[in-house]
Amino acid sequence: MSIKESVPTTMPRIIRFDHIGITVADLDLVTAFFIGLGLHVEGRADGMEGEFLETVCGVKDSRTNIVMLKSEDSSVGIELSSFEKPAHEPGNPHAMANELGLRSIAFEVDDLQEMLAGLEAQGYGLVGGVGEYEGVWKMAYVRGPEGLTVALAQRLDI
Repeated sequence: MSIKESVPTTMPRIIRFDHIGITVADLDLVTAFFIGLGLHVEGRADGMEGEFLETVCGVKDSRTNIVMLKSEDSSVGIELSSFEKPAHEPGNPHAMANELGLRSIAFEVDDLQEMLAGLEAQGYGLVGGVGEYEGVWKMAYVRGPEGLTVALAQRLDI
């Protein structure tokens, strides 16, 4: 059965892509990393707890701090969440692209080499190397704080 055959035709449509959520241990460190990439803090909520959080995330007796980040030219955000309780569970900080689950978050940049040099100066390195796709894109994966994989791509055909 194809995906198209399995999706009900009466399903409501998605209006827009709003944000992606990432759970982190060190909220300030990861926030600073994304600010360094050029995002800005749109909002912060510290000490969120109660029925709403427990209902939505399904974690009883939870408390979290959240930072919402966005780029200047996008309505799509990154929600960073760090749980005070219960304690966060470790992920695999060395996950590679072939492991199941969300593996990377991607950004288009105007100067890939300059971005990589800046990240290297901060101690963040390449997962592999810099690749070029059909003369259109130059791209690299960087391992950020807490093992986050960030894909950075520069359009070459402009």
